[in-house]
Amino acid sequence: MDFLRCEINSKGTTMDCIFCKIASGEMSSSKVYENDSVLAFDDIRPLAPVHVLIIPKKHIENAAALTLQDADIMAAMLNAAIEAASIKGIKESGFRIITNSGADSGQEVYHLHLHLLGGKQLGPLLTH
Repeated sequence: MDFLRCEINSKGTTMDCIFCKIASGEMSSSKVYENDSVLAFDDIRPLAPVHVLIIPKKHIENAAALTLQDADIMAAMLNAAIEAASIKGIKESGFRIITNSGADSGQEVYHLHLHLLGGKQLGPLLTH
């Protein structure tokens, strides 16, 4: 998959970005949770029985691009992950939250997002 990098417009989004299109409602998604600043939806290529993506509605390239001014967005994303875990019934059994930042991490879409994974025993984070 090509890496998707986007130019940001005056609204803090870009229409070249698939996640900006989902956040704006231009593209549909299987919505799990939403508030004014974030959206959580089911991943179309799940890696676990529960695999939800949590994105800010404001375009931020990745975790490395976060600033102190984005603290409220990150807090909203973590809250959305916990809400989604509750909605999906995995809050008590356990879940994993992952974000990728940059090419070496495997980031494919250059719009900050969290992966919420659960619904089974996930095993070690990394394998050799």
